[in-house]
Amino acid sequence: MSKICTRELISKLSLLNTDKMYLNDFLHTWDKSDQELQAVFKVAEILSEMRKDNISSKVFDSGLGISLFRDNSTRTRFSFSSACNLLGLEIQDLDEGKSQVAHGETVRETANMVSFMADIIGIRDDMYIGKGHAYMKEVAASVEAGYQEGVLEQRPTIVNLQCDVDHPTQSMADALHLIESFGGIENLKGKKIAMTWAYSPSYGKPLSVPQGIIGLMTRFGMDVSLAHPEGYEVMPEVEEIARLNAARSGGSFTKTNNMAEAFKDADIVYPKSWAPFAAMEKRTNLYGEGDDAGIKALEKELLVQNSNHKDWECTEDLMATTKEGKALYMHCLPADITGVSCKEGEVAASVFDRYRVPLYKEASYKPYVIAAMIFLSKFKNPSDTLLGLLDAENKRIA
Repeated sequence: MSKICTRELISKLSLLNTDKMYLNDFLHTWDKSDQELQAVFKVAEILSEMRKDNISSKVFDSGLGISLFRDNSTRTRFSFSSACNLLGLEIQDLDEGKSQVAHGETVRETANMVSFMADIIGIRDDMYIGKGHAYMKEVAASVEAGYQEGVLEQRPTIVNLQCDVDHPTQSMADALHLIESFGGIENLKGKKIAMTWAYSPSYGKPLSVPQGIIGLMTRFGMDVSLAHPEGYEVMPEVEEIARLNAARSGGSFTKTNNMAEAFKDADIVYPKSWAPFAAMEKRTNLYGEGDDAGIKALEKELLVQNSNHKDWECTEDLMATTKEGKALYMHCLPADITGVSCKEGEVAASVFDRYRVPLYKEASYKPYVIAAMIFLSKFKNPSDTLLGLLDAENKRIA
């Protein structure tokens, strides 16, 4: 893309109201306005084009991006590191096992101690219902207090890298993939996306991916179908958000216990395993009580429950029932691939292999989405800052 085209993107960004994003956290997509979401997409695209054109986007001369992962991660962890590096921030990972957290240090104390020269804190805390989002809010309140009390010279902003409720960096990257695939955000209106449960030989996968998808895609006037076996419900409050979003956007939000019904005539399919909301609540309570025997019993119960639904697999036959048999297959990765990563799983190997390149492209948007979230939280006039970078034309590789 030429600099002229990048300037046009920056010009479009300047028309969007991003005032409330400045010095503010990014925790849930539904907390943001339509224009703020569009701004994230625009900045992500601009940063991507600048990198392709070998133009440096380092807006920080110094500073830290703190990463705190309370669950395992590959894509999101490296995407956060890439995003910080793209903007000029150094990365420091907070390993709670090697910190004073293990010795009883409070959240407020930890948050302030790691934030002396930090500009951004990325947190992944998705394991326990009622805990992850609450933890992020506590960290946010702690650094805000530290800033107001003069302990911190700047208030680091918080980016949700996945909690128990939402996975905004994933759903926003997914949405950008759809925008690019269908030629614009306006072309998503009326498209049917099937967010369906799929069988996995493991248990306890977070609900935040399906919840993030139904909470975001309903913003664009899409027809969103949530499909799962009975007993695999997601949080009712997120379903209500999806209903309200659909009503406002002119789209629809429907539920079914039939995978084939969701796939029929779909433009996009997103088969992904998750644990039942009720079971995740129970697991959280058992961990809180230190009931190891109860946790093991629940694990066995959930594995048996999953095994009753091995037919919930994304197969070639199901894909043939989608719109012209050509629906876009999506997944947050890693997928449980039948005959490859497991004996029986979420998706047939032939389907996954056919969509491997689009899946990797889907994942490639996440670093830019995270960088855009950081950028918009740190610059009051983002379009002016981006124009300055474009005009300076400092080479990323000299």
